[in-house]
Parts: sequence; structure tokens; C-alpha cells
Amino acid sequence: MRDLFEISEINGMKLNNRFVRSATWTGLGHSNGTCSQRLVDLLVELARGGVGLIITGHAYVQKNGKAGPQQLAIDRDSVIPGLKLLTDAIHEHDGKIIIQLSHSGIYGDPKLSGHVPSSVSNKGTFVSYPVKVLTPGEIERVVASFVIAAERSMKAGFDGIQLHAAHGYLLNQFLSRAYNNRIDGYGGDVVFRAFPLVEIVRRTRKVVGPLYPILLKLNSRDYLENGLELDESLEIAKILENAGVDAIEISGGTRESGHLKSARTGIIDEKDEAYFEEDARAFRKHLGIPVILVGGIRSYETAQRLLSSGATDYISMSRPFICQPNLINKWRSGEVKRSTCLSDNECLGLGLHDNGIRCRWSSRVTF
Repeated sequence: MRDLFEISEINGMKLNNRFVRSATWTGLGHSNGTCSQRLVDLLVELARGGVGLIITGHAYVQKNGKAGPQQLAIDRDSVIPGLKLLTDAIHEHDGKIIIQLSHSGIYGDPKLSGHVPSSVSNKGTFVSYPVKVLTPGEIERVVASFVIAAERSMKAGFDGIQLHAAHGYLLNQFLSRAYNNRIDGYGGDVVFRAFPLVEIVRRTRKVVGPLYPILLKLNSRDYLENGLELDESLEIAKILENAGVDAIEISGGTRESGHLKSARTGIIDEKDEAYFEEDARAFRKHLGIPVILVGGIRSYETAQRLLSSGATDYISMSRPFICQPNLINKWRSGEVKRSTCLSDNECLGLGLHDNGIRCRWSSRVTF
């Protein structure tokens, strides 16, 4: 039986256990997107707390793709030194860290970026402010921006990258008919909708070489009318595996998906946990690369069951690590109490203030 604390590898990246900190916006970058010491301290605490693989919050590859305040940037070379301080600090504590590369598309905040957000097509923008439909030439520049950002990530010392193609952001917008009604080579059949993402993977692989992990975050379902469903997501995943992706993290939903978005509330007991479990099982059956499952996992028992039963290869969590950064060390020591996370999402709202993301109730938790 596979164990949560066994050593494993993803394309040569050796991990001390099968726990992943899923990408989490922290609100702790500087306003210009550079890495702050507060962010370094937060992520070092996770490494010290035993998390096997840390994924940063989404980092924008183009300025017009900036989605939130104090978000990390990877859109220019000048951010590399600050990010190198982060990766060095994580490695000093025997941790592994990868950066999530992102473009928010229509969800780019024009007040923060100073730019008109990009849209895949003219179909239902879901937003009230003006957006600009990408031309083929602009799509090519988006692809190039992801590839260059991957090269910067490697120079900054990250152990790999994750491409953000979930939660309604730009790469998800290309994949989903809910956002994409183009009639050129970037719309219609799923192969054409996946083309920009496939190009990013193929070109990135040429730049970083065969032994640098390229991970992907993908919606199994968008939970939108005409959005991605499981069958198309499985087809996309297989295409991307063949293009060079090394592991896929399964998530779901967008900010338009109501109670079916990615960070759900009301996780009271084990029956509420792992709400993408059945989809993850389908991916794992369909693919030859590791599957990472995120979504409401709160207990050691659930994590071990998911791993042992073959639902997933890695357990990914976010909100539990906000209130208990040393949760994994606790579980390793034999203290396997369920996470104290209330899944109320108040931590996300608190992140909009200067002190960054934090648990309102953390003072009640004994670490």
C-alpha cells in the first residue's frame, strides 16, 4: 500500500512526501509584483512544516493579466533576483517549490494593471468593464510570454513550473466553449481550443529541457453552461500529456460557478471532502502521468484513502495550510487530527488587506 510519507519523483524532482500546497494567492507580493520578505517567510514556514511540494500563488506573465493586488509577477527579468531569494530559502529547508504561471484574461483587473483585459472571443465576457478580443498575433505573444516566463522561473531556481489552465483564467478560457466561440484556428473543435496551451507546453519543453518538471492545473469541469465537461477535459489532458506535461492537478469551477467553484464552503466532515475525487479517478485511469487532487481535503484518513485506493498520486491542499502551516509534520508525528480549517473562506477576504492572507481563527489553534 502506498504511503503518504514515502519519497516520490515527478520527472526527477524528488519529493519527501505526497503532500502539495496548492497555488494560493497570498496578497504578500509587493505592489509591483516583486517578491517580499513576508512572502518568503510564509512559504518557508510551509517548508519547515513538512509540505512536500509548494506551489506559489499565480504569477502573471503579462501585465494585463494581473488579477489581484500584491500578486506575484514573472513578466520581466527584474523580478528574478527576488524570486531567487525565495527559492534559496525554501531549498535551505529541504523543500521543493514551483511557480504557477498565469494570465487572467477577462478577469485581469484594469485598475491594477492599467491595461484593457484580454478576451478569447466576444462571447459573454462575464465582466462589466471593456475587454479586447485577442488577435492571432496577440495570442502568439501570450504563448511567447508563458515560455519566456518559464525560462525566467528556471533562472530563479524554481524546481519546476505549473501552468494555470483552471478556474476561468485565460488558458481555461481558450479551452471552454463558455468563453470561446472563435471560428479561426483557436476555436471550435477541442484540438483547436487547446492549441495555445499545447504550443506553450511544447515550446517550454524546448527551452527548459527534458528534465524540468512542467505541471498543469486543469478544470475537470467548469460548472458553466457550455463549459468544459469531464469527457473534453480528459481529451485535453491526454493531448497535453503527449505534448510534455509531467503531472496534472485536478480542480474545477470558475468564479461564475456559484457554490461549485474551486474553494467551496460547508466542508463539515469526511463526506464533504475531496469533491473532485471521482473526476480524479477518471484522469488517473486515462493518463500515464501523476495526478494531483485538490478540493476540500481536510483529514489524514481521507488523504490516505485517496492515495491507497488509487484516486490520486498526490494530495493537494490550500486553506488548511493557512491556519496550520505545520499540519503535515503533525500528521507525520502520529497526531492525525482533522485540520481545524472551517472552510469559511474568510481567509481569502482578509488577504485583500495589507497583512495578506491569514486565518481569522488561527489564534485558537495550537501549532
